[in-house]
Amino acid sequence: MFSPLLANVDLIALAASVGKIVFLTFLVILPLVSISVYFERRISAVIQDRVGPNRVGVPLTLFGFKKDWQPFGIGGLAQAAADGLKFILKEDFVPAHVRKFYYWLAPCLTMVPALLTCCVIPFGSELDLSFLGLAEPIKLVIADLSVGPLFTFAIASLGVYGIVLAGWASNSKYPFLGGVRSSAQMISYEISLGLSIIPVLMIFGELNLTKMSAFQDANGWLLLPMWGEGLSLARWVLLIPIVISFCIFTVSMFAETNRLPFDLAECETELVAGYHTEYSSMKFALFFLGEYAAMIIGSGLAVTLFLGGWSIPFAPYLGLDYQPGNTPWWLGLLHIGTFFAKVFCFIVFFIVIRWTLPRFRFDQLMALGWKVFFELALANVFLTALLMWWFPLK
Repeated sequence: MFSPLLANVDLIALAASVGKIVFLTFLVILPLVSISVYFERRISAVIQDRVGPNRVGVPLTLFGFKKDWQPFGIGGLAQAAADGLKFILKEDFVPAHVRKFYYWLAPCLTMVPALLTCCVIPFGSELDLSFLGLAEPIKLVIADLSVGPLFTFAIASLGVYGIVLAGWASNSKYPFLGGVRSSAQMISYEISLGLSIIPVLMIFGELNLTKMSAFQDANGWLLLPMWGEGLSLARWVLLIPIVISFCIFTVSMFAETNRLPFDLAECETELVAGYHTEYSSMKFALFFLGEYAAMIIGSGLAVTLFLGGWSIPFAPYLGLDYQPGNTPWWLGLLHIGTFFAKVFCFIVFFIVIRWTLPRFRFDQLMALGWKVFFELALANVFLTALLMWWFPLK
């Protein structure tokens, strides 16, 4: 009785989509959260001149061995796994004064949008699996939409509802203040974040992230126009508004993901822990995972728009440029590795900034968003249009 429904379903395409979802969500993003946490602790320890995590390994002493096993001889590699186990085993305490339905709903509304946005970001070119009997190469993007950046911003903006609900549902003054701060902060910086990518879209002339990555592979990254059409005078002149856009985009992304120096929604010195003060166990862990997942997706979007996405530096000179429909499987894997290497470098930049700069005051945060970035991003759009008129692209 199900045959009429399955008759029009491409089972190979369905299996490929499911495989990409499992790979990107469970084998990349969630493990990358753990890796990011470990490197955050290590880098902060170096900056603060202390040891950092150096004890937790595989607990072989529980089975009678003399000491635990430290993978690769490095202590603390299993710290993230220990933290995850701690969150799972901790008591799930729900205060009596909270609004329970919304209290439970808030962590989900924070985590789910952060994971949904990854479906439009291309994490590679294509993968030729003809040796497995597949006639067509698999595109390494879950949903190849023609409105990629708009979809990402639309879904990512839903994350603020989880934070606001957490603050309101906790029925406590500190979480409520954190939720109000977060809503004001995200609304303010979403405007400059959206305006910052308009010059990028004007140069590309489209909204498909896969085509943007392929264009940069052939013609130079936006921030590194060193081959193909990137060697033209117009591209080098347009580097001025692109650098401005990149700076605005990066700082706005810090504010959108509630990372220091813009973590006013959860600053410990004023609000205890902000919007998740009343949360514990896995509900707190979902907020934690949502923040790091949003940081990873934001890094992936920045890499795709400004740093060539999956494209290899100077690929045409190295003979590693992308040939649609004719890309060997090993080059497809190399593109995947290149993309995630760039993303990881951007995450390290996020971490270094967190442990380097002090936290802004809330009035400074709002003034920067409304009095500096909004006007600068708007002026940058006009500057891009003027330069594109004076130095037209081919």
